[in-house]
Amino acid sequence: MPTGRPTPTTQAPPLPSKVGMALPPARQGHLAMLSFSALVSLSFSFGHIVAKDIAPAALNTVRFALAALVLFGLARVLRIPLRPVFTGFWRFGLMGGLMAVYFITMFEALRITTAVSTAAVFTLTPLMAAGCGLLIAGQRSGRWTLIALTIGAIGAVWVIFRADINALLRFELGRGEALFAVGALGHALVPALARKLASDVKPLQTSIGTVLGSLIVTGIYGAGDLMNTDFSSLRPAVWMVIGYLAVVTTAGTFFLVQYASQRLPASKVMAYTYLVPSWVVLWDFLFYGTTPPALLMAGVAATLLALAMLLKGEAF
Repeated sequence: MPTGRPTPTTQAPPLPSKVGMALPPARQGHLAMLSFSALVSLSFSFGHIVAKDIAPAALNTVRFALAALVLFGLARVLRIPLRPVFTGFWRFGLMGGLMAVYFITMFEALRITTAVSTAAVFTLTPLMAAGCGLLIAGQRSGRWTLIALTIGAIGAVWVIFRADINALLRFELGRGEALFAVGALGHALVPALARKLASDVKPLQTSIGTVLGSLIVTGIYGAGDLMNTDFSSLRPAVWMVIGYLAVVTTAGTFFLVQYASQRLPASKVMAYTYLVPSWVVLWDFLFYGTTPPALLMAGVAATLLALAMLLKGEAF
């Protein structure tokens, strides 16, 4: 006799839970920073192409202005309110100003020292970020994390110096390296400040505020270069690179850093900068067929090992 209840063969299978399918927050943060490292690495190659066509201060001011327009347009499309950006704007101005200091000191340092030296200084950023995360946001890095960061730094330096021990031994700290160390510290402060000051707003809102802060500082610093640049005479390749820097490595990567900073400790956010030299090696191989020496791959392996150690114990 029918009981009114469906038999097991007629029951519909349960629908998958959206919550169960969602990526854990930590994994979202790691994927965001993996994308960040790949996108930033391309900017080194593209930037080198136009380095002699436009003054760095003018280029950075234009890139931040275009990035701000892109982010404002995206916020409008997504109907994300802008009022929180201008409520307590000082916090976004502070983070943006620090990013501007990073870019300004990087280009100024490149005028008086080598790209290899500046890149070597930049490998200190994750360890700086660990200290900033502790002091500002109370984020404690365990012994395991510090060991991983150290291994990553060694691997990144090995890649930067192209596995040349003699080049590494010739490295000297001069005025350019000291100047860029200040900029690297500014970069390292941003993830901890984002966690401390901007946890109540959306990543896109934080990105807009940060880009505006960067635009204000670079605009003041680069006003002279900006007025002396004949933009109408720039070749198309320069505008293509400016477009990439504005949309991808400014608007895009600012968003990725802010997004990841709400999901990962500052030290792990900045640890992905260790991958940038390895990405550059990969792009050289794919674009130009440049085969890296076997010893160089040891440095790449060290950076990958460091990331694997940082992922230990996380749902990734």
